[in-house]
Amino acid sequence: MLLSLPACGEKTTYEYYVKGDPTDVVTPTSGGLLLAGGNTDVEAAMMWMIEKSGGGDFVVIRCSGTDAYNPWIYKQLGGVDSCETVIFATMDACYDEFVLEKIRNAEALFIAGGDQWDYVSMWKGTPVEDAIQFVASKPAPVGGTSAGLAILGEFVFSAENDTIESDDALRNPYNRRVALARDFLSLSNMDGIITDSHFVPRDRMGRLVSFLARIVQDGWATEARGIGVNEKTALAVELNGDVTMFSLCTYGVAYFLQTPGPPEVCEDRTELTYLDISVYRMSGSATFNLATWEGVGGTEYTLSAAEGALASSQPDGAVY
Repeated sequence: MLLSLPACGEKTTYEYYVKGDPTDVVTPTSGGLLLAGGNTDVEAAMMWMIEKSGGGDFVVIRCSGTDAYNPWIYKQLGGVDSCETVIFATMDACYDEFVLEKIRNAEALFIAGGDQWDYVSMWKGTPVEDAIQFVASKPAPVGGTSAGLAILGEFVFSAENDTIESDDALRNPYNRRVALARDFLSLSNMDGIITDSHFVPRDRMGRLVSFLARIVQDGWATEARGIGVNEKTALAVELNGDVTMFSLCTYGVAYFLQTPGPPEVCEDRTELTYLDISVYRMSGSATFNLATWEGVGGTEYTLSAAEGALASSQPDGAVY
């Protein structure tokens, strides 16, 4: 149901849709983050958020798309007082008290997919940023998928100049499309981290390595960490850093990368050389903790970029 409409002659700044009770309800919540890798959403992962919401109001925010989450979450998954979607059309919505109240009153907040540059350019430095932080600090669960995942780390691939393929990023880590941002959200256990989604199908390991190289080379951090999440896969992160993986498929997998220090060669118009990045591959029943950056049951190896080409310490040299 669409509840907000502009007055005659006014420009639409946002759309608001709701399934369930549109009035605010307050329920006991617990905090956590959901890091989803895109494509089909994982029902069990969304149920994890619903449980943490205490059955309250589940709010979805996005800058494009539809209210498709509302009937799925409210009717099919159930267990919430309402599911509400706010679609931002212009930056004016970032200062609209109705919109901000809906975000702040969320018992669970989910950032949908789309284009992360819309989120960075529209929300960063506005009351929307503060409202997202407010929900996380209750604490209540906050999650994101695809573009929504991209903005959850301390560092962000902003896609300001469109996307970038791994080969192009490795050939030139200062390619204009390697557009990075920081000083947006500051969420529990995400310090020093940059994320990426659709990881294996879109072959994004190389570009994640390039992002890490740039973060360290540009002096944003002495040590940087990356999380790559595969499609149809989501990581549920507890406040203590413990990670649980939910997946719809047999190739549910996530990668946790950590830099060893500064890159050997990271310059404009020069192929990247960055050696001995540590990798932990989480799949199946493996566990991981973001706070300690340690896991049990996964596969550990090192990854190196040498003159723009990736190889690993795995027996077959595979990067995944």
